[in-house]
Amino acid sequence: MSEISFKRSGSEIDRAIDKLISMAGYTEYPELVREMIVAALKAGKEKNDRAHMRLMNTTMKEMRFTGKIFGPYRNVRKVTVFGSARTQPDEPIYKMASQFGKRLAEERYMVITGGGGGIMHAANEGAGPENSFGVNILLPFEQKPNPVIAGNPRLITYKYFFNRKVAFLKEADAVALFPGGFGTLDEAMETLTLLQTGKHMPLPLVLVDEPGGTYWSRWLRFLREELLSEQYIDDRDFDLFECVNSIEDAVRHITGFYSRYHSMRYVDRKLVIRLLSTVPDSCVQELNEQFSDMIVPNGRIYLSDSLPQESDDSEIAHLPRLVMDFNLQDFGRLRNLIDAINKC
Repeated sequence: MSEISFKRSGSEIDRAIDKLISMAGYTEYPELVREMIVAALKAGKEKNDRAHMRLMNTTMKEMRFTGKIFGPYRNVRKVTVFGSARTQPDEPIYKMASQFGKRLAEERYMVITGGGGGIMHAANEGAGPENSFGVNILLPFEQKPNPVIAGNPRLITYKYFFNRKVAFLKEADAVALFPGGFGTLDEAMETLTLLQTGKHMPLPLVLVDEPGGTYWSRWLRFLREELLSEQYIDDRDFDLFECVNSIEDAVRHITGFYSRYHSMRYVDRKLVIRLLSTVPDSCVQELNEQFSDMIVPNGRIYLSDSLPQESDDSEIAHLPRLVMDFNLQDFGRLRNLIDAINKC
């Protein structure tokens, strides 16, 4: 039997996989599909128990379906909304979440929620079924699709929390956190960790409370008095999010983030920032001076057209770029840089 390897060797197995892919007809990214097939074959030859194989199988199928559902909406901005499933419709924070969903829809954003009750129901309700996604989870209690999202073609129900978490953040252009329980705080800390470490591209993260509410202010006090004081986090990490107590402030924070900034990617250790409109040369000079602390020695920030390595992003090739020799460390400062670019 030929060796099963990710590296091509022209073996019988290589030829069989290539033939299978060819028989299936046109396939996006055939080399990546080939590697997924190889991974499955290798797992089947290794000493994995049935539970592990089932986990791999379900994960693949759930992530495949995630791509299918979200794929047609890749060019539509989306906001993931987290909050308690137990919030009641007569509570002020429920009404705020509903109004938030409505305002996002008016700004042509779609809303992603966990698909359950409480804050999730409110946000879907405000946005309307045509602007809503439900990313549900199989639980023995509490979590059933809310009436807005039940039966919606954009409802996905997951077996595994980790796949659901990937969908929440991979598909989001912004995240809004309303008061909630363990799940809400779990998502808050995971989102912050991904932003702090640069494992997720910068996005607006808003913590929403009702006027006079103390949920997030007490949480912030804990971060400052326990984490910051012991130097477990840095003061700049607080620039990764914004606390608000009005829906208009929350929406303004999100839409303002995308007023000039479009997206970014890394190319050969350079950070390429795509813009909806260019910035004047004087602003570029100011950015180099103001953010010199996050530029590598002898590096700079400069205007550029699309780089050759970005050919797979042809739809946005026309957008102007700022290219930066980023130190890959100060992600709180990176958020400050985006804010400064939007104000240029």
